[in-house]
Amino acid sequence: MAATTTAHLPGEAVDAVVIGGGAAGLNGALMLARSRRSVVVIDSGTPRNAPAEGVHGLLGLDGTSPTELLRIGREEVRRYGGLVVDGEVTSTRPATAPAQGGLRFTVTLADGRTLTARRLLVATGLRDVLPELPGLAEHWGHGVVHCPYCHGWEVRDEPIGILAVGPASIHHALLFRQLTDDLIYFTRDTELDEDTRARFAARDIQVVDAEVDRVVTAEDGTIAGVRLSDGELVPRRVLAVVTRMQARTDGLDELGLPMEGLPGGMGRRFASGMAGTTEVPGVWVAGNATDLTAQVGASAAAGALAGAHMNADLATADTEAALAAVQRGRSLA
Repeated sequence: MAATTTAHLPGEAVDAVVIGGGAAGLNGALMLARSRRSVVVIDSGTPRNAPAEGVHGLLGLDGTSPTELLRIGREEVRRYGGLVVDGEVTSTRPATAPAQGGLRFTVTLADGRTLTARRLLVATGLRDVLPELPGLAEHWGHGVVHCPYCHGWEVRDEPIGILAVGPASIHHALLFRQLTDDLIYFTRDTELDEDTRARFAARDIQVVDAEVDRVVTAEDGTIAGVRLSDGELVPRRVLAVVTRMQARTDGLDELGLPMEGLPGGMGRRFASGMAGTTEVPGVWVAGNATDLTAQVGASAAAGALAGAHMNADLATADTEAALAAVQRGRSLA
């Protein structure tokens, strides 16, 4: 396959189509392309970490912007003959049953173009669902953060507020307490037992039980603070919140991939086994679509493992097909 950005898709079946061009998808494609597999990556161009200024905790690339990281990844995939296509998948369905000559999948894009693939890697990532609080969403990825490992160093020593959404927010508060001495926990109608209150008091974490009305924006566009229902403004520069994480499933319904939820309703992911295998033959899943808490490095590693596993599966299938062809030839001789 040509290493190009051409809009023309291969007319013949390719070894693998990767749905999602983030860290997991690109690294999976890289492993496949380096194994001389024909691979096409379909990417909608809406990565989860797009609002962030940099990717952190990634050895050797700490601080690299998400856009730059994906640009490098795309170039690497193309270097080995992979094709990266900008587009949105609207339908993915099995085209051939295993007993009818091997696995095949038809992938349809929003513009009507189609691809046929022998194997699929689903690396669609996830969507972060924020609490419905006026003024919150506009600061997402900047003044509003969720991961102490992704963004914690950058907000160290700032006045931080934890917007509680459930039990997971308690541990969230303890992690952010490591980063600042000025931490306020807004309970937002969630339960906080006396033992937890005692632990918070021991760590100098202030608790505010009053109802939160909105997030207030300062004149310079940053967060000014949190407005309570009684009108009081509690000054904060940063707000941390545990999001509800939902694997992206657009265009994948016809595959029938099993899904499972996280405890407490905090998310929903594609179920997967070793190396990203799924219950649907010929389909693997990697990255945040199945591991909702994976950072970029872990997602990339999962994609690489899935790609290698897919190549091994294809090698077995190729061998079985070659053997069957030899045996048919002998029977006709």
